[in-house]
Amino acid sequence: MSTQPNQELEVFPNPRPSRDYTIRIRTPEFTCLCPKTGQPDFAELLLEYVPDQLCIELKSFKLYIWSYRDQGAFHEDITNRILSDLVAAIQPRFMRLSADFNVRGGVYTSIVAEHTAAGWTPAETVKLP
Repeated sequence: MSTQPNQELEVFPNPRPSRDYTIRIRTPEFTCLCPKTGQPDFAELLLEYVPDQLCIELKSFKLYIWSYRDQGAFHEDITNRILSDLVAAIQPRFMRLSADFNVRGGVYTSIVAEHTAAGWTPAETVKLP
């Protein structure tokens, strides 16, 4: 294979750092392993962020997410670990990671973790008629 899983996140300069805007990245095929049984866990990840000076390069994001395929972790831990790594890489104004794990033994799990940069406040929501 020409590409392999990789924990290194590449970034690039935000082309519009003077404007607040939202980037959404949906990853419907996230997999990791249950730390208790070793069985695969499947989830859909939704990353939403307001960049500051840097943005996440998508291919490196894909390879980073792929690197969790053979790692055992509890849902709560892996969601927060991914968020922490992404925040460390780009220092966004705001970032939210939602992880919706598929059913296991009749139980669905959804984890939402957020980061807000110190001093940043979002613009008011515009309500159109």
